[in-house]
Amino acid sequence: MRQKAPETFAERLEQLQELRKAVVDHASEKAVEKQHAKGKYTARERIEKLLDPGSFQELDTYVRHRTVDFDMQKNRPWGDAVVTGHGLIDGRRVCVFSQDFTVFGGSLGEVMAEKIGKVMDLAEKIGCPVIGINDSGGARIQEGVVSLAGYADVFYRNVRASGVIPQISLVMGPCAGGAVYSPAITDFIFMVNETSHMFITGPDVIKTVTGEEVGFEDLGGAMSHASKSGVAQFVAEDEDACLEDARYLLSFLPQNNLETAPRVAPADDPERMDEALDSIVPDNANKPYDIRDVIRLVVDGEEFLEVHEHYAQNIVVGFSRLNGHAIGVVGNQPKAMAGVLDIDASAKAARFVRFCDAFNLPLLTFVDVPGFLPGTSQEWGGIIRHGAKLLYAYAEATVPKLTVITRKAYGGAYDVMASKHLRSDFNFAWPTAEIAVMGPEGAVNIIHRRDIAASPTPEERRAKLIDDYKARFANPYTAAERGYVDDVIIPHETRPKLIASLEALLTKREPGPKRKHGNIPL
Repeated sequence: MRQKAPETFAERLEQLQELRKAVVDHASEKAVEKQHAKGKYTARERIEKLLDPGSFQELDTYVRHRTVDFDMQKNRPWGDAVVTGHGLIDGRRVCVFSQDFTVFGGSLGEVMAEKIGKVMDLAEKIGCPVIGINDSGGARIQEGVVSLAGYADVFYRNVRASGVIPQISLVMGPCAGGAVYSPAITDFIFMVNETSHMFITGPDVIKTVTGEEVGFEDLGGAMSHASKSGVAQFVAEDEDACLEDARYLLSFLPQNNLETAPRVAPADDPERMDEALDSIVPDNANKPYDIRDVIRLVVDGEEFLEVHEHYAQNIVVGFSRLNGHAIGVVGNQPKAMAGVLDIDASAKAARFVRFCDAFNLPLLTFVDVPGFLPGTSQEWGGIIRHGAKLLYAYAEATVPKLTVITRKAYGGAYDVMASKHLRSDFNFAWPTAEIAVMGPEGAVNIIHRRDIAASPTPEERRAKLIDDYKARFANPYTAAERGYVDDVIIPHETRPKLIASLEALLTKREPGPKRKHGNIPL
C-alpha cells in the first residue's frame, strides 16, 4: 500500500524528524556492538570526539546510492557509508569525512565518493584543513568500475589540494587496495595499534602469489607502517588518543598555504638561557647524546611533537614553538646510527621540510652529522637520489631557515643539512662544532698516509697529525672566517639567539624563478 504524502506543516515536520532519526539510527544494534567490541567507535562518534562539542554541521545527510544490480535497491540507507560535514577544532574550521563501517562495510561506491569529493572541494574553497577518517572494506564490488572511478576522483582532489590545505588521514580500521592511495597522498597518517590496517594486497593474496605467510598486524598494522615502511607518521594506543593527537597536531598548523600558524602566547621567557646545554655534547666526539634533549631545552616550554618517531630514528623531525611561533624542527640524532644520513632518514626529513615550506612554518635545523651511510645496500638502493631529495627540499624552501651546528658537520652531509650554501638565513655553531670534509682520523689517514708509514713511530706520528688536523679544521672558526657560519655561540645562548633571528625573519620574502614546478629526484 502506497504511503500518503504529508500535507500539513506538522506532518512535514514529523517526516523530517523521523528521517533524521533514521539517519542517526540506521545501523543495527548488533553492528554497533560489533564495532565497539573491536575497540572502535562509530563514524558519528568519531566526529563528535574529534570536533568541538556541538560544532559539527552535517552535509549530504539524505544522499542514497543508486545501484540496482544484485538487489541493491532493497537496501538504501540514508547518507550511504560516510558521514561528511564541517565543524571546529579549538575554534578553527575544519572539514571532515568519516567512513561508516556499519554500512556495506564502509565500502566506497559512486555516491560515497561524491560526498567525500564535495566536502574536499569545500575545504579547498574556504581554505581549511580536511580530515579523513578511514574505516572501509574497499571498493563496493556491486558497483564495479564506478567505484574505482570514485576512488580516482578522490585521489585527484588529494593531489589538487596538496600544499594548499593541510590534509590529515586517520586510519581507524581496514584500508586496503586502492583505498590506501588517498591517505598516502595526504600530509599525515594516524593509525591505531591493533585495530588499524593498511595494505595493497592482503595476507591471503600474498600467500597465493608469493607463498609468504604473514598476519594482518605484521603486514599492515600501525607499528609496521610506523617503523618499517614509514607510511604512518603517528601511532596511538586507542581511538581516543588518536583523535586527541590529531587535534594537537592541528594546533601547530595554519588553515591553508596563504596563512601562518596561530601564535600562542608564550609562557616561556624568550631570553631564557639554560646552562644544561653547555654540557650536553660529550667531550668524546664519538659518544652519543639525544638531540631531543637539545630541542626541548631550546624551544618553548620543552614542547615538541615528534613526527615519524619510530621510523628512520637517525633523524628527528617534529613541531614546536619559539616565542609562540610554530616551527618545524629537524635534527640529526647521534643516539641512533651516530646520526648518519641514510636513504630512509633523507626521505623522511625531505618530506617534512617540504611540508613546512608549503605551509609557512619556519625551519630550525640542528646539525650533528658524520656523513652519509656507506655500503652497497645504500648505494644500490639509491642513496644518491634519496639524499638529493633532502638537499632539494632545503634549497627549495623559502620559509625562514635557522641552523645550529652542535658537533659534526662532515662532507656532503654538511652541505645538505640546511647549510648557508642552500640559503639558510642564519647559521650558528657551538664551540664543539667540527666542520670539515671528513673526520680527523679519516682525513689524516688519507692525507698523511706516506708520512705515517715512513715514521719510526707511526702511531705517535698519526696521533700528532690528528691533533694538528683537529686544531686547524675540526672547529667552527674556519667556516666562520668564510661567512659560512654567522656566529659561534655559547650553547646556553641558543634560545635567545634563535628567537631574535626568527623575529627578524618574519617578514622574509624570497621569490623564486617562474616555472611550472621543479623535478625533485623522487
